[in-house]
Amino acid sequence: MIGVTFPVDLVLGSLTLSAHQVFEFLAYLVGFRIFLLLRRRAGDVVVPRVRWWIVAAAILGGALGSRLLYWLEDPSQTLARLDDPAFLLSGKTVVGGLIGGLVGVELTKKALAVSSRTGDLFALPLSVGIAVGRIGCFLAGLPDRTFGTATSLPWGVDFGDGIPRHPTQLYEAIFLAGLAVVLAVATRHRHTQGSVFRLFMMAYLGFRVLVDAIKPDPRLALGLSAIQWAALLTLTYYALMFRQRPAHQ
Repeated sequence: MIGVTFPVDLVLGSLTLSAHQVFEFLAYLVGFRIFLLLRRRAGDVVVPRVRWWIVAAAILGGALGSRLLYWLEDPSQTLARLDDPAFLLSGKTVVGGLIGGLVGVELTKKALAVSSRTGDLFALPLSVGIAVGRIGCFLAGLPDRTFGTATSLPWGVDFGDGIPRHPTQLYEAIFLAGLAVVLAVATRHRHTQGSVFRLFMMAYLGFRVLVDAIKPDPRLALGLSAIQWAALLTLTYYALMFRQRPAHQ
């Protein structure tokens, strides 16, 4: 990345914008537009009143899960900064958001006695949205803490500390772009309810277990980070779900 200084800002006349924030906004915007398009094509799986309860549960669960896993990433740092509201409220993780959203939705559906699978419409928007957001993470450089370990590979990126690193943000964006193509094809064909969302979750979490092995994150046990453990536990949940009962029709 010769000639690039991280973090990258976008200059529009007299206005200077953080590239990270711009791409984060685009991620939400593009993801939401894709969701609306898919919902219009497929119709509602549940009645509108119930649907918005489920959406609210996904948002709340995602927000809580995102921050909880962030706190668990480095327990010693979290304990040392319990009196720092800026630290406690600023950090978030995608994996924690997805898992928290999943838990929130499943608990809400159980409370409302909803048995239909409701996640398929979210799979493609999430895949595209996270891919766009990861470009912003890449442009944010070191402060975002999503970079990889040092590497001698020719595409290693110096984010400003003089160390060529794996651009794991771009690895993830490329993986998610490919996954989005697979999900788009799956969405257009007849499938078991919930299978598209399960495909997204299992593929993405499996990828995170692998790619996070080349990130300099604190290791909690057996050489694995908190995010890797959370991803593995969720993958185990899906494996047990497949064994215990057939997929919903």
